[in-house]
Amino acid sequence: MSNEAHIIDAVYQNVVAEWAAQGIRSRHQLAAALADYRVRFAYHSGTIENASITYHDTRDVFEDGRVVGFTGDPRTLFEIQNLKECHEVILDAFASRHPIDEPFVLEVHRTLTQGTYDERRWAAGERPGAYKVGDYVVGAGDVGATPVEVHAEMVTLLTEVLQAPQGKALTVAAYFHAVFENIHPFSDGNGRCGRELMNYLLLLHDHPPIVIFEDDRMAYFGALEAWDAERDLDPLKAFLKAEAVRTWRLG
Repeated sequence: MSNEAHIIDAVYQNVVAEWAAQGIRSRHQLAAALADYRVRFAYHSGTIENASITYHDTRDVFEDGRVVGFTGDPRTLFEIQNLKECHEVILDAFASRHPIDEPFVLEVHRTLTQGTYDERRWAAGERPGAYKVGDYVVGAGDVGATPVEVHAEMVTLLTEVLQAPQGKALTVAAYFHAVFENIHPFSDGNGRCGRELMNYLLLLHDHPPIVIFEDDRMAYFGALEAWDAERDLDPLKAFLKAEAVRTWRLG
């Protein structure tokens, strides 16, 4: 491990310890802890796939519920509003320690993509909150799991996550995110959904959620590709550690 990696790891361990020391158990406590985080996460997660999303618009939607003088594609506002609503879904689920099961995955996806499916997807039978019915190219020319394989592969993944031991939060979350994106269960919104669920999984394991910053997207995609190509999870774990430090120390 390089000296830089040692430094990142040490700061990361402090970040995790400080989060755990808060003893966050209620919806109110979590909402307070994520007050500054929520807009940053929504902006960066949204703009990774939609460059039209701005921090200013995201903040206005989250804080005021509206954007004054917006003249862009209405889908952009739907996506920001959906990110806001999904934050509330996560808070509610945390309050009851709802496990990441299939109905919850579909609820998160439906919340994030409602009102955003284009006419082509809708005509093809694709729906928010439902697994894909067609194949879509992802990554380096791959299409993920076929539609007939998605349900079984998701059940296997969610069972593995449910049975994962405490104390391995980052490994479990990185594995979930890598496999989820590799399965690519939906026709659209897989990245946004995967990042939300990964962070919810971290919260369930008493670990702070992580912003994947838009300007780190190439490193992010490269780490996911390492899993796709070589089943190597280490690049994604190292990337998430660095992003956790940036989220909670560097801003």
